Amino acid sequence: MIRSLFFAPANRHDLLAKFPRFQADCYVIDLEDGTPPAEKEGARAKLNEAVQMLRTAKLAGKIYVRINEPVSAHYIRDIEASVACDIDGLVLPKLEERDQIFPISHAIARVESQDKAKRRIEIMAGIESMRGVIDAVALCAAHERITSAFFGAEDFAADIGARRTKGGDEVLYARSQVVLAAKAARAIAIDQAVVDIRDDEQCRLDAEKGRNLGYGGKICLLPRQVEICNEVYAPTAAEVSHARDLLAAYEEATKRGIGTIDFRGQMVDGPILKRSEAILAMAAKIGAGK
Repeated sequence: MIRSLFFAPANRHDLLAKFPRFQADCYVIDLEDGTPPAEKEGARAKLNEAVQMLRTAKLAGKIYVRINEPVSAHYIRDIEASVACDIDGLVLPKLEERDQIFPISHAIARVESQDKAKRRIEIMAGIESMRGVIDAVALCAAHERITSAFFGAEDFAADIGARRTKGGDEVLYARSQVVLAAKAARAIAIDQAVVDIRDDEQCRLDAEKGRNLGYGGKICLLPRQVEICNEVYAPTAAEVSHARDLLAAYEEATKRGIGTIDFRGQMVDGPILKRSEAILAMAAKIGAGK
């Protein structure tokens, strides 16, 4: 479950130290876009220090590191430095080829074989380009360590020369392709960021659209967006109550030999039952809808 994915630059330990204030499901130490080129080497050298600071703070969410893109000169050094830290996972940005995952999996395997790994390191696949979207299904299923994938709308739009709009029609196909690819690989699907950081209503509307598409969470750029996404991607009290009543009614009907029921004007069978069960399972994880 990753309703909110919150980033801070790896070279800004003052900002990383604020992570415990925010209830994100996943915190990302960003060696890529958030860290200026001249600061990357120093940030990488102090990466373990940053991770230990956050572990001491006992964050509720997972800790990931976003490394630089595979074509970058920093890529391999980022991998080696990151897997030696006590992290939950790596964010691999701008993934376009299956082979780009193997240096990461090999580096992790080496650490694990030496009994230096403190936990199993996961991989989050970043689908952010035209090639990435076209091959999203294969990329999301490329390795067992890939447990989540996100759609990077800004990079994708720039790649195809699209003009960005609030409605987002220009990225709807790609956005849909990524969520389908992630779900097909049994991975968590994380939606695009909203860069209009002062527009809370736009963040909420876009998060609701993402949830309707099947996404389980969203990239967050500010603490306020974390709050919004945690709310939008969690079941409401009304949804939880409806799911409980529906399942109870269906159970009672099956005892009488009825397989499909009319529940408050809605025909209920297998697919709707699965959605109700999923709502209750998520509510149990986060204590929602009580």
